[in-house]
This record gives sequence, C-alpha cells and structure tokens, in this order.
Amino acid sequence: MTAQRWWDVAFAGTLTLMAGVALIGEATDAARAGVLLTLAGIGVFYAGFGRRGICELAPNARPGHAGAALALRLVVIIGCGVATAISPDQATLQSLVFPLLWVLAPSIRAAISWNAAFALVMVAALTIGLGGTLTVVPQAALIEGLAFVFSLALGFWITRISLAAEQQRALVATLTAAQGELAALHHAAGGASERERLAREMHDTIAQSLTSLVMLAQRTRIELAGVTGDTAAAGASVDLIESYARDALTEARTLVAAMSPVRVGDSSLGDALGRLAERFERETGIRVDATAHVTDLDRELEVVLLRCAQEGLANVRKHSRASVASVALTRTHNLVTLTVTDNGRGLRDYSAAREVGFGLAGMRDRLALVGGALEVRTGDSGGTLLRVSVPADPAEASATDAAAPVESRTR
Repeated sequence: MTAQRWWDVAFAGTLTLMAGVALIGEATDAARAGVLLTLAGIGVFYAGFGRRGICELAPNARPGHAGAALALRLVVIIGCGVATAISPDQATLQSLVFPLLWVLAPSIRAAISWNAAFALVMVAALTIGLGGTLTVVPQAALIEGLAFVFSLALGFWITRISLAAEQQRALVATLTAAQGELAALHHAAGGASERERLAREMHDTIAQSLTSLVMLAQRTRIELAGVTGDTAAAGASVDLIESYARDALTEARTLVAAMSPVRVGDSSLGDALGRLAERFERETGIRVDATAHVTDLDRELEVVLLRCAQEGLANVRKHSRASVASVALTRTHNLVTLTVTDNGRGLRDYSAAREVGFGLAGMRDRLALVGGALEVRTGDSGGTLLRVSVPADPAEASATDAAAPVESRTR
C-alpha cells in the first residue's frame, strides 16, 4: 500500500478505537455524545478534504490541494484537544496526531514548533478534563512533556529513515545514469570501431580494385594507339570506363576519409585539424589552410568539432569544385566557432529544408547534443561557408545565441 493508504488505515483504526473507548467508558451521556461527535467531525473532514494534505508537500502534488495540510493540522489539534477536554481517555489520540504533525511539516524546525504547540494545547485540554483545577496542571504538564519528548525522538527517527531513503534513491538514480552513459560509450566505441574496419576494408578492396581498373583503362588506350584500323569507338568506350572508374574511386576515397578516424589522442585539436587538412590536400589536390587558436576544450566537444570539420571537407570534395579551402577554429568568450570555406561554385538554390543527404542532417543532430548550431550559406566572396558554433561550456549554452559570429580567414 502507498503512504496515503497507510494514513487512511491509521485514521480509520484510531478513530474507531477511540469511539469504542468512549462507548464503554464511564463518561456521562452528554460527554460520550460530545466525544463521538468530535471524532466523527475529524473523520468526515479527513475523508472529505484533509487526506489531500498528506500528499500536498510531494513534488507532484496537484494545485487544488493547496492548504489541505495546514487545515488538517489545525483540525486534528483542535479536535484532539476538544475530545480530551471532554474525556481525558481521548488523550490517546495524540499517538496519531504527533507523528502526523511531523510528517506534514515542511522542515524539522516547523515540525518541532507544531508538536510544541500541540503539547501546550493538550496540557490545557488535560487540565480541563481532569477537573480544571491548578492542582492537576503539573500532572498534565508532566504527561504532555513526556509525550512531547517521545514525539521528538520518534520524529527524528522518521526523518533519519526518510533521509536514508532519499540518499538511496539518489544513489540508484546516479548508478542508473552511469550505466546509461557507459552503455552509450560502449555503443559509440563499437560504432567507431566498425566504421574504422569498414574504411580499411574499402581501402584495401574496392578502392584498390578501382585504381587497378583506371590503370587498365589507361593501358588499353595505349595499346589501342598501336592497333591499325578505326579504333575511335573502342577508344571512346575506354575513356568512358576510365571516367566512371575515376568517379567511383573518388566516391570510395570520400567514404574512406569520412569513416577513418582522425584521433585527437594526446595532441591538441589544432594538430588533429592540421593532419586532417594535410591528408585532404594530399588526396584531393585542393589546397587547405587550417588554423586553430583554441585550447582546453572538453574532449567530447573536440570530437564533435573534428567530425564537423571532416564532414565540411567531405562536402568540399564532393560538391564545391574548389581549388582552395580553409578550416578555422576560433573562440570568443564562451562560444567556439568552426568555419569551413572554399572558393568553389557556392550553394546556388540550397536551403536546409531541401537537404536530401545524411551529412548535414547528422551534423545538426550531433551539434544538438552539445547545444550547438549550424549555418550553411554562400560565402561573402563566393564559394560555400559552413559555420559551426558551440558553447565551450554546455551549461552556458544560451551564450551561443548571444555571441556574434566570427569571421573566418581564407587563404
């Protein structure tokens, strides 16, 4: 059963028990009727409205329950005091009221204050119930003093158990989050390992076969030159074979470059971008200028920026028809900006809504995980400009929107 149901059972059982005590006691009919009416009033209030106060202080409490906890405190204090003043036997009700006040209080200080106030009310009620003379005041004060001390001991014990339970829940949540992060890291590592394996396989098989096909086409053209007769048609076919083979080889190399890891390792992100630019220039013949003036970034953020640079250069290779490209990494306050530009044919009628490939869409998804943004447009002096902006501190992701864009350096 839930905590709410336990309190329902406690209220029903205690009120029923005290009603039984009133019925079998030696009180007058008028006193008996007063006690029963008081107990009935407490029960009706609790069932109709007061029970909502048990869950009012919970994080998911409904707004309609506001004030239920305060009203429940007042009703049980007044009701217990009235019943005890009529019949001292009803003082047993405080065994329910003291822990209830502790549970409903928003803090330990408030709980002590409410219990102290209830103890004073009960001193007055017992004094009235025991005859109303000054001689019974010490007796009533002693009884309620002991009850108050016991309530504090019980309350602190309840608080200690509650804190231990909260700590255990927090620990379980932390462990669950750690397991999720570990699973994500394993998944990412497995994906990277598989991409690297596929890159090696493509380089050693498909790319090598296409290279051999290009070389065979070139050799066949040389052999056709020594053949007598009309070889124009055969030469055109060989040229077409070589053209298709070269295009396929370029695509294969693009895939290999995209899937091959350019590890940051123990070196800086700037060094990794430099190696990426050198390899790209060696494979494509496109001159690349790589500059980086950013250090001390989170390793995960460095990987994101490096992957974005890879994708940006892959787009330069596939679409730009450029002869020069630039990769620049800068930082302004909390904003880190990666800019990839080229002197190619530009974007023409490009728009983000018309993207059909996976490269830019995947880059946007990757950046969304670190609070970053992507801008792709035609450069001010022609060509294409790809700008990635990410917060250096993910906790201050809002700074990305406020920072001004950084101009890139193109050689």
